Amino acid sequence: QVQLVESGGGLVQPGGSLRLSCEASGISLNFYHMAWYRQAPGKEREWVTTIHSGGLTNYADSVKGRFTISRDFAKSTVYLQMNSLKPEDTAVYYCKADRLLGKDTYWGQGTQVTVSS
Repeated sequence: QVQLVESGGGLVQPGGSLRLSCEASGISLNFYHMAWYRQAPGKEREWVTTIHSGGLTNYADSVKGRFTISRDFAKSTVYLQMNSLKPEDTAVYYCKADRLLGKDTYWGQGTQVTVSS
């Protein structure tokens, strides 16, 4: 059974930092592209960043230079380091896994990030 479990969310002041984690079980990170999405209240879910199975990373313009995605194969965990946080980064952040070859897609349950003074 595949599970993606996010953690690390919370309340942070503008300009602060948080690191989100997504622990994957039932899949190998070697064969999946891993991504973070977010959904703010009243808005559609939007893509934030992807780390491809080969290691290439992409970022939405809104987070480029502030957020960094990384992974630890030994821990089967993907991270999202978020720096210089802004109130508009407030959202539920979701982890997503897309199989390299195939149509398998999995989502985590989300973790809330609130940026407020």
